[in-house]
Amino acid sequence: MFWRKTRAAIAGFHPLHQALIWEHTLSATMPRAEWAALLNSLARHDALVRRRKWRLPTRTESVLVPLIRVLCEDVGRGMVGITADLRGHGVPGKTGPRQALPAVRPVRRAEQWWVTDAWLSARSELRDGSVLTLAVTDVVRYRHIVKVNPRGKRKSKTKTKGVQRIQTSRSLAKGQTPMRPGSPPPWWIQVKVRPGVKTVIRAAAKVPLPADRDQLGVIMTTATEPFRWTQRRRAA
Repeated sequence: MFWRKTRAAIAGFHPLHQALIWEHTLSATMPRAEWAALLNSLARHDALVRRRKWRLPTRTESVLVPLIRVLCEDVGRGMVGITADLRGHGVPGKTGPRQALPAVRPVRRAEQWWVTDAWLSARSELRDGSVLTLAVTDVVRYRHIVKVNPRGKRKSKTKTKGVQRIQTSRSLAKGQTPMRPGSPPPWWIQVKVRPGVKTVIRAAAKVPLPADRDQLGVIMTTATEPFRWTQRRRAA
């Protein structure tokens, strides 16, 4: 049997690691030690798996792994829950119905459809008693146009335009009060504070769909904004 050693290596990986290989999805709520075990398993992937069809999804290394590390830094004895769907935009269930658009010659046919990909969500119980939640959704518009020139030659083109929506919230511990930071957030981040017994600080952003290598920076900038609204304890 071909690739017998590789299949044996995959069988020894963490179960969530295997799910990323076969299904390109991950969903779990675990303590920090279990996430560390997953990270150790993922770190061995490139050395043991060379076949292209068994590579990890692109966003695993660029977004998921560093995000797990950051969420586990301040979790203490709490739990971290992550759901990631890294199958991409062209998966059934993510694509909306096609809509016909008005066509004027030389355009013979025009239609558009939307893809909504809620590919990442996370929840982390932090050491100070607060709870952080995160959700990332890609919304992409596809527009397909068919033209016929005077010689009767048919040409078709598909254009895309996408945005990424990031929503984060931090539910403070009971009795913890927010404090407005000295500088405003970036112009592309909106912050809302809902006071109460447990104050909730929400930060939301809507940005042009970034490249995979740039997504982590945008996500983390939005996710860390609620932390600027609480006073840090001074060291004794």
